[in-house]
Amino acid sequence: MNYKTDNLFSRRDWENYNRSYQTRYHAEIEHYGLNTHRIIKDADKSLLNRKVQSQYEKWANTWNSMQSRNQTQALRERNQSLADDQTQEAKAKLEQVERLLLHTLDIDDAVDWVELKATAKFSDPYPEKRYEAEMRKVKRPRKPVYKQAPHPPDTAKFEPELDIIDRIFKFLGDKKRRAAQEKFERAYQNYLTKQNAVEDENRILLDAYNKQQAEADEQISLLKRQCEKEIKSWKEASQEFYAEQEAYNERVEVLKNNYLAGEANAIIEYCELVLNRSDYPETFPKDFDLEYNPDNKLLVVDYVLPAPEQFPRLTEVKYIAARKELKEYYLSDVQLAKIYDNAIYKIALRTLHELFEADQIDAIQLIAFNGWVNSIDKGTGKPINACIISIQVNKQEFEEINLAYIDPKTCFKNLKGVGSSKLINITPIQPIIKIDRNDKRFVSSYDVAGTLDEGYNLATMKWEDFEHLIRELFEREFSSNGGDVKVTRASRDGGVDAIAFDPDPIRGGKIVIQAKRYNNIVGVSAVRDLYGTVLNEGATKGILVTTSDYGPDAYEFAKNKPITLMSGNNLLYLLEKHGHKARINLKEGVVDAG
Repeated sequence: MNYKTDNLFSRRDWENYNRSYQTRYHAEIEHYGLNTHRIIKDADKSLLNRKVQSQYEKWANTWNSMQSRNQTQALRERNQSLADDQTQEAKAKLEQVERLLLHTLDIDDAVDWVELKATAKFSDPYPEKRYEAEMRKVKRPRKPVYKQAPHPPDTAKFEPELDIIDRIFKFLGDKKRRAAQEKFERAYQNYLTKQNAVEDENRILLDAYNKQQAEADEQISLLKRQCEKEIKSWKEASQEFYAEQEAYNERVEVLKNNYLAGEANAIIEYCELVLNRSDYPETFPKDFDLEYNPDNKLLVVDYVLPAPEQFPRLTEVKYIAARKELKEYYLSDVQLAKIYDNAIYKIALRTLHELFEADQIDAIQLIAFNGWVNSIDKGTGKPINACIISIQVNKQEFEEINLAYIDPKTCFKNLKGVGSSKLINITPIQPIIKIDRNDKRFVSSYDVAGTLDEGYNLATMKWEDFEHLIRELFEREFSSNGGDVKVTRASRDGGVDAIAFDPDPIRGGKIVIQAKRYNNIVGVSAVRDLYGTVLNEGATKGILVTTSDYGPDAYEFAKNKPITLMSGNNLLYLLEKHGHKARINLKEGVVDAG
């Protein structure tokens, strides 16, 4: 039975693509009688159809079973069955959330390049057999059974019998002869009439047979033409299918080779592929942004976390027979808050685990994970996008953890992750390291004191001008918030380039700013020097700004210290924030550094 065509069922299909060269198929199906629906997903279209058909059969069996009982008993059993099904489904969803972290431990997250390639056969049936069956169904006319032609009259039977008198009297004999001849002629004429009638009838039978035969021939000829047309279309579709499959496999091979060669863009695509293959509850978003720095092997992950309203809250459904109604039971706000917080920490640790485990070429030494939530501000009713957790982890340190036995929140905090005490409140925090979503390496038009031309490369700027530029930039940044920036004398002694006083009672205080116009990776020694300066100055925070980037040891040293490391990308982002544009090309930079 084709349940899709039953008027109790409906189905709507769609599909989506991603950069990982995968197509994900979706089918939203509904049973009107049971008043239930499901969204079924699979990466393979044929497997999706099997799942849909299986669900149709299950619903159909439930529905048919209900109809076979009396109305009262059927209603009771139906509601109890629905309650049990919904309870079971609710528990399964909560169990899936509970096992968010444990689920990934049983899976090898490394990409199997052979398995990734498409090997499916073209599944459309070859049309020739179908048309052969159709042609066999064409009815051929039976050969007609013709009427036999009448025999002509036998002349011997019409010979007159002459007696002796007829012979004596000749006229009597002639008279009998004429009568016999007339009788013969009448019989012969009757023969001719019958013969013509038979010939006419046989001609009609033959004409009808020929017509039916011609119609059958035309029908078969039409089927042959349609078959030839469909065979041509089938061959074209088959060729297109295998051409697309070959092109896809070539892209996979290129991605594989580029990844194994350590190309930055391929590493990002590989990580996207890993995260896209990760299986989460259907209501959870699967969206993220990645940035990779090959110099220090740092991967920054901006991950969209599920909002509280995307979590399952239903715990149980009971059928109250006395009232003939279904009653639903939900998690309390306190229970939801506990589950939500725990799940968010699990998602962060799970993402770190998947990316580190899948790293086949040791391309990643550090991961900075920022968890973002798109939700609704309960106070204003307006949409908000907030980073609620942030963590930076070293690969070696993370791999020493046994995730099967940890408490997610405790583990997250031990790794010096940052987040509010109650994540469900969606309290925004500052990410440890931000992604520069817009590549600022090749932008133009930045003016400093009227001396810089459009497209000026900051890496070629004199160190004195660079320190002056940083002072100007932070003067605007802190002045806009009511702060005060006192500029120190420009120097190359590695000391303080500017001091900012932030009046904010929580995050404010004295802030030391230092500029390094470097064309190479900034090592840990420069960060240590800044930390010493912060302590000597009695400052609450230190900011180190460079045109390049920092090594893993520099990020590791700055971890858990009141130090912010701003790379070239961060600097360009801050410049554009204040209405200015520039670019950085380290290959064109000068040798000296400030």
